[in-house]
Amino acid sequence: MIYFSDSGLLVRSMVKKDIEGFVDGFASQNWHKPYELFYGYYVQQQNNERLVIIAETNGDVAGYATLLPHANAGPFAGKDIPEIVDFNVLIKYQRRGIGSRIMDVAETLAKSKSDCVSLSVGLHYGYGSAQRMYVKRGYIPDGTGVWYKGHQLEQYAECKNDDDLTIYLLKSFNR
Repeated sequence: MIYFSDSGLLVRSMVKKDIEGFVDGFASQNWHKPYELFYGYYVQQQNNERLVIIAETNGDVAGYATLLPHANAGPFAGKDIPEIVDFNVLIKYQRRGIGSRIMDVAETLAKSKSDCVSLSVGLHYGYGSAQRMYVKRGYIPDGTGVWYKGHQLEQYAECKNDDDLTIYLLKSFNR
């Protein structure tokens, strides 16, 4: 399905050939994103368990996000709230508005099912651009504090500042 098309940017559903494009694209920037991850996303999309939103520019994959119809973990699990999961734009395509367009599509799809959408974001500086973008788009912390490896941390708990240290955010469409 095509969600958006304009001047060299296409935002659409995932097709199987995207798997290799992303594996190669992330490998070229020295990030390990295994084939199995993207293959799993593709299968889940085929089974209507997850939407996979792909940005393509000049025939090359540039970024993606996935949208779960219901959060599976964290503070919104079991609350019938969609969750944006694993949002990435390849480094060579960043700062061109591609990520914003992916988020526009993800939020529109979520809005058709709910009056809010959730996501979580890492807390280390590598997520700084994403943190700023989410706040500018109207996402606010849900108030449950910091989570680590899928569990809410108690006050003064020790943790490691890695990709698994996150905070959950919520955006309401009824503002």
